[in-house]
This record gives sequence, C-alpha cells and structure tokens, in this order.
Amino acid sequence: MSLHIQAMNVDLAGHAVLRGVDVLLDAGQTVAVVGRNGAGKTTLLRSIMGLAKLRSGRLLLDGEDIAQRPAFRRAAQGFGYAPEDRVILPTLTVEQNITLPCDVLRVPAPEIRRRLDAVLTSVPQLKALLPRSGAALSGGQGKIVALARALMVGTRFVLLDEPFQGLAPALARQYGDSLRALRASHPQLCVVVTESNASLLEDVQSRTLYIERGHVGTALPEAQGGAGHGESAMEFERVDTMSMGLASEGTK
Repeated sequence: MSLHIQAMNVDLAGHAVLRGVDVLLDAGQTVAVVGRNGAGKTTLLRSIMGLAKLRSGRLLLDGEDIAQRPAFRRAAQGFGYAPEDRVILPTLTVEQNITLPCDVLRVPAPEIRRRLDAVLTSVPQLKALLPRSGAALSGGQGKIVALARALMVGTRFVLLDEPFQGLAPALARQYGDSLRALRASHPQLCVVVTESNASLLEDVQSRTLYIERGHVGTALPEAQGGAGHGESAMEFERVDTMSMGLASEGTK
C-alpha cells in the first residue's frame, strides 16, 4: 500500500506553489513535513486530498492515478484530513462531529462503532467529551477532535496540517502521545504531519521531509539546524526513490 506523488506541480492564483514534488508515502510511516510559513505545506496536503488542482503530475495510489479524483472519492478510499483551522461544527456534539464523514460516506453503523472504538483507544481523552457540544470546545480540544474525525475515514492515510499550532504544552503532549499510540493501534496507517517547528515532532515521526519554496526534499546536514527558520533557500540532496521514497529535483 503506497501513494507515489510524481512530478507534482500546483499553482494558486497564477503562482507556482509546489514545484516538481516527488515523494513516496508507504504504509506504517509517520512522515513529518517541515517548513516555514508560506513554503507550501498546506497546499501539499490539500493537493493529496484533492482540494487543490494539480497543474501537472500524478498521484499513484497502489499504481492507479487518482490525480483527477474529487476529495470525497479520496475519503472513500481511506484518506482523512485535519485542516489547521479544525472546522468543528458547533451545532453537533463531539461524537457527531467525529462520525460525520462516515455518515456522509454511508458507512454501516456497526463499522462506524468499530472505528470509533479504535480511535478512542488512541485518543482516550475524547471519551469524556463525546456528548459535549462542538461549540463548547477549546481550540486545543478542537484540534484533537479534528484528529479523531480524520482517523474515522483515514484508514490508509491521515493528513494533519500543523496540529501543534497554538496548543498549550499539556495538550501538545497529549496530541504527541496520541500520534505515537497510532503506531500500535493502526500499524498500517500512513500519517503525514506538517509543522513549521521541527522540535514539536521529536520522537513522533519515522521520517522527515523539508519543504522550501515549493520544493520537497531532505535537508543536507549543514542545513538542518535552520530548516524552516532561515532566510536563505534550503538545500536539498537527491536521494534514491526506492530506498528513501523521495527524489528531489536537485539542489536549490
């Protein structure tokens, strides 16, 4: 089970945002994508989810190109997405917010229950919140609810956009613990997490990619300390696609 992003280019408002992205995402990985604000992190996740249109390139899901497939079709194929702004519906309970994507996809009720139980194993702090109104959640609690909602349909891939942004230290620790717990409870799941601060993902990721000016790659050792924070363009090294799951376009 894999998703191979090949030579992906994405423009927004006539400007190139992603440039020649080539990444292989395999089952069981927790992939951190680190870059400063405006580097293209959100657009990368939205492109994978089908919410941003590709100018060119392919998205091969187990060899089948899904680049033109709409977002709801990708959700049905096991993609879950938690945007940075959470999007919690205030008129629904927490449980209803979490199960809403499954309801829309008409997942059978027993399967919804099974998935919810599995999610609560990884995010046990949500059990007490299930009957609460979505309007009563703090910003940090909303982030955790958004994670759970993404997991309900993200049976193969879960895309998390800057989930630690704005979290209090205690909630950040809980969120990190939940991501680590996913490795045991969902061993085949591929989780992609974007962040501007690499230190927030320590001991969470199994692999780290860096994004700068729309290029995705692995930072050279001398560039790692400034990844996502420096003013100069990040350097990238070409690596073997099969062994590392990534082939950049060269040094930038």
